[in-house]
Amino acid sequence: MTDVPPRFDCVLRAWRAHEAELLGYLSRQLHDVSLAQDVLQEVFLKSMRAGQGFCTLDNPRAWLYRVAKTTLVDHARSTKPFVELPDDLVAPSDQRPAVDELDACLTRNLARLIDADRAILQACDLKGQTVRDFAQTHNLTLSAAKSRLLRARQRLRQHLVANCGVQFDTRGQVCCHVALGAA
Repeated sequence: MTDVPPRFDCVLRAWRAHEAELLGYLSRQLHDVSLAQDVLQEVFLKSMRAGQGFCTLDNPRAWLYRVAKTTLVDHARSTKPFVELPDDLVAPSDQRPAVDELDACLTRNLARLIDADRAILQACDLKGQTVRDFAQTHNLTLSAAKSRLLRARQRLRQHLVANCGVQFDTRGQVCCHVALGAA
């Protein structure tokens, strides 16, 4: 280090003043002293490359810490762990899953319902209108609208089971669906 050109004197002075604390910082971040020394060497090279620009810095210590931090980030990005995928991993299929085909089946079967059933299902279940609002706009009592919605849902359910292979679990939730084509 004694054969360093004079233009690097300010870099070497700052380096000597902060090298130990930078090593401590990097060691705490990396939990590996030898790896910290490697990263510290990269920081030193970057400071030497800055040359005379380094000498004009107001706070060389802050600059060295900032460079150490970005060097840590660069190191972390370059050393992301690589995990081999198992040979028996199944490639994704280009076909839509059967449950995704349920939307087409639902549309087909809504069209098969009578107008009154389709209207209340579309308004309340698909568009989010409240049963109370539906009852008011269709001159029905709330009780009548609730009964109509319940019956419409039951008829739609029968169509979905018969035409789409939909199956329900013990709580009445859709658990399975088998696409049966354009039934």
